[in-house]
Parts: sequence; structure tokens; C-alpha cells
Amino acid sequence: MHRLFRACSALLLIAGLSACTTIQLEPVPDGLTDQPPFDWQDRSAKLSQFDHWQLRGKLAVRQPSDSGTAIINHWIQQGEAYDLALSSSFLGMGSTTLKGVPGFIELTLSNGETYRSGDPEALVKAATGWQLPLQSLTRWIRGLPALDGDFLLLFDDQGKLAMIRQAGWEIRYDRWHEPQGDRPALPARVTALKEQKRIRVAVSRWKDLNP
Repeated sequence: MHRLFRACSALLLIAGLSACTTIQLEPVPDGLTDQPPFDWQDRSAKLSQFDHWQLRGKLAVRQPSDSGTAIINHWIQQGEAYDLALSSSFLGMGSTTLKGVPGFIELTLSNGETYRSGDPEALVKAATGWQLPLQSLTRWIRGLPALDGDFLLLFDDQGKLAMIRQAGWEIRYDRWHEPQGDRPALPARVTALKEQKRIRVAVSRWKDLNP
């Protein structure tokens, strides 16, 4: 029980605790359409093939009871396997890494202590009180719907993906990086909202790790 408490406390540090706040969903902007642009099928196929990558940026989490930010030193995705390194000054968190695949997560603190769970999302929810759909995020962060569950895609008047609604989440694409070669544009800022929860990822750099 003591080890579980310490593991949960470690996950709380990732979110960072701060003053209480309330998140309100903004009205859906006018001018969006659920009709995909002519090149969406080709674009989504290329984004699906872009499954070995690395990004750097910043993570911000906010909900009624707590909020916090962390630097994403790296998020390395190799197919379904992820390696996420975060650092934050909140509560002396220092550097923390999260490594996993669907159905497994390993958390390592800056002092070397490691905790493991066979149910990553349940452990995060139990520890922090908010939902972090880890597996879905690996696709949402690229501008793709998750593989499981119904979804709705909304596009702006320039044919850019503006929003995904899936599993009770509303994922908004606020900014995009420019396309690189044959690779479509990738998100620069993604905001995921559900009820009173908000997760925002600002991506400063993408790197292609495909062989």
C-alpha cells in the first residue's frame, strides 16, 4: 500500500498542483464543416505511416482541483511503444520518465525509483483524478482520430483539421507546423477538453524516426 501511495504521488507531481479553477468549453467556432477536403484520405494515410517520431514541447494540465505545466524533453514514439521524459519545478518534481505500450506503463523518478502498472490509464486516473487517454493521444497528437470508437472530424474553410470529437473528448487544433517534404503538416498546439478537464500540448519540434 505504501509503494502504491508513493507511485500515485509521483504521478500527481507530473500534473503539478496549483490553485483551483474551472474549465468552460467554448462554443464551436462558425465556419467548420464535417465534409473532409479532397486530399484528406491521402493526408491521413501518410500521417498513419508516420508512426516512428520524436517531439519536444510543453505539456499543460488544468482541471478544477489542480493544474500544472511540464517541459517535454522528448516524446519518442516507436509504433505502439512510447518514451516520454518530463521535467518540472513543481514540488521539486525534477525529471520523470514514462515508458510503455498498450496495457503497461513504467514510471521512473529522478532518484531512480521505478513503478509499474498493467493498467496505465486507470493508474493515472486513480492518482490524479483526471483521464489521460494515453493510447488515443499518440494519434490525436498527429491529427488523426483514435482507432477505437466513433468520431467526428471538423475542418475549417482552408481544409485544415480543426477539431476531433471522440470518446467524450473534444480535441482542438490551434496551430500547425508547415509540411516537410512529402509529410503533411503536423500540429503545433493541441488542446483536448472533456467536461472540466483540459490537456494542452505545444509542440516546438517534430522529428521523423521512420527508418
